[in-house]
Amino acid sequence: MKYINDPDLGGKSGRTKRYVLNMLVDCDIAEIKLADLSVNDVVEHGRLRAGSGAGPATVSHDLSYLSSVLAAAKPIFGIDYTANPVSDARTILVNMGMVGKSQRRSRRPAGDELIRLEEGLRERQEHHSAAIPFVDILNFSILSCMRIGEVCRIRWDDIDEKQKAVLVRDRKDPRKKDGNHMMVPLLGDAWVIVQRQPKKSELIFPYMAKSVTAGFQRVRTALGIEDLRYHDLRCEGASRLFEAGFSLV
Repeated sequence: MKYINDPDLGGKSGRTKRYVLNMLVDCDIAEIKLADLSVNDVVEHGRLRAGSGAGPATVSHDLSYLSSVLAAAKPIFGIDYTANPVSDARTILVNMGMVGKSQRRSRRPAGDELIRLEEGLRERQEHHSAAIPFVDILNFSILSCMRIGEVCRIRWDDIDEKQKAVLVRDRKDPRKKDGNHMMVPLLGDAWVIVQRQPKKSELIFPYMAKSVTAGFQRVRTALGIEDLRYHDLRCEGASRLFEAGFSLV
């Protein structure tokens, strides 16, 4: 908890790291005194996580973030603890197949899936209590190749009318948490979609990312479309651009 509550450590952690650290606090391994923590304890944690359904990449995240906490024990918090059993435990868990890299996904909407999704989302947004323009956000996500969190953060003030582009602030980058601002061109209908949004907030799409993905998931499930995540729309958009002759960069 010292690490999590420190404004310069846990306070600057990304969403994934904060989630994992808070999860670790509730695990059995958190009950072990630091001086008693051993390689065996870390291996057992990995085995328990794998046994509960966590994949190799998820267990790897556990170990990485646990290691960063242990590394801060002495220099940051003055705790006389220098051993870090995670490295040895990782090697063992890799050999056991419980730690590894995530599998790169290549799922794209197939056949008429995207048409059906648009129809289902249009029906959802036309409900009298609905407020989210699901279809516009869906198509904008594909055309801009932005993550849904980025879509819901872009601001009117960051629009460049001359270049038909928008400044996306703090884009996700494993090497740097903050300040990864990038000007993203709004090609084709992406620009049209932005221009027709009502200016009722400083944000272009003033909606919760979780609410957008929840609506998408409900429609997708009701349509019987399997193994398609909202994030896969980013792959769809990038693939379309590549197929149209744009470079990977």
